[in-house]
Amino acid sequence: MRQRENNLSVFSQVDWFTIALYVLLVIAGVFSIYAASYDFDNASLLDPDEFSGKQIRWIIFSIALSVVILLFDSHVFETYAIPIYLAIIFVMLVTIFVAPDIKGSHSWLVIGPLRFQPAEFGKFATALALAKLFNSYNFKLNASPKNFGLALAIIFVPILLIIAQNETGSALSYLALFFVLYREGMSGMILLAALSAVTFFVVAVKYTETLLLGIPLGEAIVFMLIMALMVAIVAIYCRAIEVARNLLGWFAGTGLLVGLLSLCGIEVPGMVYFLTVILIACLYMALHFLRLRNPRLLATIIACVVSIIFLFSVNYAFNSILKPHQRQRINVALGISDDPLAAGYNVNQSKIAIGSGGVFGKGFLNGTQTKLKYVPEQHTDFIYCTIGEEQGFVGASAVLFLFLILILRIMHLAERQPTAFGRVYGYCVASYLIFHLAINTGMVIGLCPVIGIPLPFFSYGGSSLWSFTILLFILLRLDAARKEHHSFR
Repeated sequence: MRQRENNLSVFSQVDWFTIALYVLLVIAGVFSIYAASYDFDNASLLDPDEFSGKQIRWIIFSIALSVVILLFDSHVFETYAIPIYLAIIFVMLVTIFVAPDIKGSHSWLVIGPLRFQPAEFGKFATALALAKLFNSYNFKLNASPKNFGLALAIIFVPILLIIAQNETGSALSYLALFFVLYREGMSGMILLAALSAVTFFVVAVKYTETLLLGIPLGEAIVFMLIMALMVAIVAIYCRAIEVARNLLGWFAGTGLLVGLLSLCGIEVPGMVYFLTVILIACLYMALHFLRLRNPRLLATIIACVVSIIFLFSVNYAFNSILKPHQRQRINVALGISDDPLAAGYNVNQSKIAIGSGGVFGKGFLNGTQTKLKYVPEQHTDFIYCTIGEEQGFVGASAVLFLFLILILRIMHLAERQPTAFGRVYGYCVASYLIFHLAINTGMVIGLCPVIGIPLPFFSYGGSSLWSFTILLFILLRLDAARKEHHSFR
């Protein structure tokens, strides 16, 4: 009787608004898959042999799975967080060696008629392990390097295993958890460093043909960005206004001098100029560090040196580490090359489909680009272009609005959790959704390289749907337990 009362209490306390959003998105996803894979000879939405029929089957399993999760005791997830994480890590390790080669990737396990991707299920396992760590007794992320190292290890172990499976897109989605670390006290300078690294890479790769002071324009721009960041960081982060003002004067004065010399026909070697000016600026900051004993000045010097080393490694990384198809996708995304019949074909056709939808779209099942199969993988990674073509700007915006409401609701649920475990786990769920939504839609409209990131609840596939269902409903179960706790009190 007590167990039955507890089960009834869970369903009375669960956040039905979030469930309604989930159901709405999943139903919209089924119709989008049906539209993307519509066959004129077999137009049944429920046909078990069609993608829409198969997705409905995955949805039925997801509903059953969500009910089972809600029936679990909420303490189970925290108690067994680490064993669950280790079990999934073991499966991901085994996957490297036993998974078949599918389009160059060894990331799918095949057991009879069932095929699933362990990397998708690693998301909720990693979120649980990270939440468990933060809920440890007296744990503070910035209390010691050991604590920060443990958090990084939990995140990067699955990333390394997924990279070994040659599934880069899935590995990148785990980097979304850095937003959780930032929420829990990680310095914003680390996020700034990551953003700067991406910016430096893009600029250095994109502007290589034009020369400025004898070096590629991209490298010159990056050097100037490093100078600007040095001034801003010293002024805002180090709070050394006088030092920042002198650095600004030094950079501006030497830059003006080099510009005047160039106008007079005296060409100053760009590499020599930038390295000399930045080196003198670092020596100047080092002297002030010895005088003021401000450790942030030392950190700024180290960041500057690392940034220059990173800049010099961009060319090697792009040409020697990335694979040819990855380089081509980046070149197409950055507009360096135009390859509409090969690497750029998917994105080009996707943009045509979305653009042809106009404001209100062509109507359900009336999209010509999608119906005539011009867009490859339009029922999986490129499902959003089907929405854009058939429902237009209004429909595509409505989908983004629904995701925005869901993400904001999840963040609200996370903030009201009474424990660090529930709060951290909730932000993990929100971070995964934000990353997938941003990268998938950016990929479809040509703002990001094509890296195979599905759109949650919309893209066809059981692994992705089950993964996000588990992520969401574990949070709902934790939130229901919070309500039970306050009700008991």
